[in-house]
Amino acid sequence: MDLLAALGTFTRIAEAGSFSAVARETGTSHSSITRLISQLEDHFGVRLLQRTTRSLSLTEDGQDLLAYARNLLDSAAEMEGALGRQRSSPTGLVRVGVPVGTTAWLIARLPELLGQHPGLIVDLVTGDQFGNMINERLDIALLGQDPPDHSLIARTVGSFGRIAVASAAYLEKHGAPATPEELKQHACIIHDIGPDSARWRFGPKEKLVEVEVSGSLRANSSTAVQQAAVAGLGIARLSELQAADDLRASRLYRLLPDYPPEQFPVHIVYPSRRHLPPRVRVTIDFLVDQARRLFARFENDRVWGDNEATWLV
Repeated sequence: MDLLAALGTFTRIAEAGSFSAVARETGTSHSSITRLISQLEDHFGVRLLQRTTRSLSLTEDGQDLLAYARNLLDSAAEMEGALGRQRSSPTGLVRVGVPVGTTAWLIARLPELLGQHPGLIVDLVTGDQFGNMINERLDIALLGQDPPDHSLIARTVGSFGRIAVASAAYLEKHGAPATPEELKQHACIIHDIGPDSARWRFGPKEKLVEVEVSGSLRANSSTAVQQAAVAGLGIARLSELQAADDLRASRLYRLLPDYPPEQFPVHIVYPSRRHLPPRVRVTIDFLVDQARRLFARFENDRVWGDNEATWLV
């Protein structure tokens, strides 16, 4: 027995006061309606209706059940309406996992997404690693590494490298290094993430150049390193994705353009293609579009044109 459907039939019988009227409404037989009410009475173990040849009335238990049934049916209708709206339009909450260093880049672009979809709510979860997307209740994650779980759907949107950057204020005082080796004569801002944090690598794997750098400032946050570089405290090594907006706004300048960075793929990852709600789908499409636009610029102008600091060497 479909309990919700049976309660709906029971409610209509109480409102119409007739089995026959409800049978006509639903296009079923009188005997089917009678049998459904009998099943409902057996389910609850009470008598719901008093029936005579001339009249039909609710028992006390029937009155109690009618109140419960109406509340339940109203809630069910509200639930179906809410979920139906979410199925047909991009409304509701989307949890997006974002690397710490990429947060500012994404936040600068979110007004476009939220302006297009007023019912959408984005919950940003920042971190440098995302282990289990299901346990962390993430709908989407932006990863600068291979997905930890091969069951995840991963859309590769481009690749990025880690580049040396500095502000104009720093470069005007100290000049720009012409080779990675010259970084040893500069104040370098170190992103402290492990024992090799001060060992910076440049170039593709087949022509890798390594140099040990030093400086008076370290931070375990890539955002703090970025802000320190903008403030003129030294040379930093940031991902192209993190540095993109500062480079285009000339808050930072790229150094060592003759030493192209090793490239790492960027993926937009989500648990499944099945039953993907519109709110998740439009967010994925937006992230893919924004990331690919940025990476297309990287491909067209890897050295950022006039934003190279070679003029200060």
